[in-house]
Amino acid sequence: MSRSLRLDPVLIQAVIAGALSFSHLHDLAQAAGQGGWKAWAYPISVDLLLVAAWRHMRTRTDNRAAWIWFVIALAASLGANIATAGLLDLAHVPAWLRILVAGWPALAFLGGTLLAHTPATAPPEPAPAPAHLPLADPDPEPAPVPEVTVERAPEPAPELPAAPAVAVPPALLDHARKVADTHRTTTGHRIDPETLRARLGVPGPLAAAISAQLA
Repeated sequence: MSRSLRLDPVLIQAVIAGALSFSHLHDLAQAAGQGGWKAWAYPISVDLLLVAAWRHMRTRTDNRAAWIWFVIALAASLGANIATAGLLDLAHVPAWLRILVAGWPALAFLGGTLLAHTPATAPPEPAPAPAHLPLADPDPEPAPVPEVTVERAPEPAPELPAAPAVAVPPALLDHARKVADTHRTTTGHRIDPETLRARLGVPGPLAAAISAQLA
């Protein structure tokens, strides 16, 4: 069974860019006084720092440090490409560039160490789910009904039986009428039951009954 080989344009472009940048970094390091194997170690150091910063950005939530070192490594690679494009006389490299090339190993080591020892920020753990949920009671008991106290109105007092009517003899009533008329003529006022009782010499209830009939 034969496999068809598929060429990824992006991968090919990355290989070409990496090879050219590797060559430019080697030429610049060699021109700055780093000969032999040291000139080949510089492009490897730059590329490794680029890869470490890129991986750190993909696996960490806090990418500020990774972006800083990625920009530094990219500036070193891009600077070598521009410097070897004819803008810099590689036969007479300036002193500041020699200093930068000589100090690059320590800078790359610092960046790689910080990226490797930066703790990963773990995502917040979700709250644990309860082991079991309380089942609803299929036959819940009804809630107790609060007792309501009803205040009863006081019962009315029983009515007392009316006093029996006192019978007044007609002769006594005629006599009492005469006494009352005489009292009114003499005093100008209606005779009261007490005075009528004293004049007739009868008990109080009988005098009250006679006074009621004379009214």
